[in-house]
Amino acid sequence: MKQALVSIVTVNFNSTEETLELLESIFENSYQNTEVIVVDNASQQDPTAAINDFFPSVNVLRSEENLGFAGGNNLALPHCHGDFIFFVNNDAELTDGVIESMLQLFETVPDLGILSPKLCYFNAIPDLVPDVIQYAGTTRVHPLTGRNKTLGERQTDDGSFNQPGPTAYCHGAAMMVHRSVLETVGTMSEDYFLYYEELDWCERIKKAGYKVFVDNRVRVYHKESISVGRMGAAKTFYLNRNRILFMRRNRKTAQVLVFFLFLFLVTIPWNSLLFLAKGEFDNLKAFIRAVRWNFAEGKNMTQHNTRPLTFTAVY
Repeated sequence: MKQALVSIVTVNFNSTEETLELLESIFENSYQNTEVIVVDNASQQDPTAAINDFFPSVNVLRSEENLGFAGGNNLALPHCHGDFIFFVNNDAELTDGVIESMLQLFETVPDLGILSPKLCYFNAIPDLVPDVIQYAGTTRVHPLTGRNKTLGERQTDDGSFNQPGPTAYCHGAAMMVHRSVLETVGTMSEDYFLYYEELDWCERIKKAGYKVFVDNRVRVYHKESISVGRMGAAKTFYLNRNRILFMRRNRKTAQVLVFFLFLFLVTIPWNSLLFLAKGEFDNLKAFIRAVRWNFAEGKNMTQHNTRPLTFTAVY
């Protein structure tokens, strides 16, 4: 049986070494019917030569501006020939069998639209140290708080999460979609820039009648730190801005009104006091700016801003 062509897309931003490590894991992988596209999101130094010196078959696309997570990934789509598009963070590494397993689910699960593997925090010596899960699926975003829970997070990968199945949302660090779903639903919205893009996309995919799954039989290692560091102002701004934007776009009017009531009576006072108590004044300013954005610059953003969807023809 002919293997499906998988287009693997990753976005680089000032992290060429990590991108090279991802590419090494791709080209050493058991599944080889792939094409690889790296989008450079306006890094300080052009990584094209460094990448092509080691991996001459990789198509490197360079953007002159930082397009964010969705914009960077969307930029690659016109260059994708694959039946499936596999979006992978450049700070991740594939394990053998991950692509085959995910493709098998697409073959056997009717109306499967988008799929993520299990994600584990990067483990340099998995034979000696147990893997720790970062993502094994999620709950749905709560209609009151606008937050959700990641299943398995920070738990030892002891076999408790080893079965594929439906989940509320995929994880942006590694997610595979069939090109027909993209043609039906469209691309990720570029309004978010960072955070919540994949949650918003999964909501749209589900509304179009497709299923969202996680394949916990296989894992991808993600180099995001397992330790929780101090959250910077940029992260505070985008997380809170986009949480509100997500709720405005993906919940019914009555639910949005209840969410706003909780936001103003609970979330804003609590977070403000928390930032003040910690002396995190930059985070407080970013949080207030995030809320204000949704009622000022972003108040009319009810439609999704997506890049025009064009694919290279498949023959």
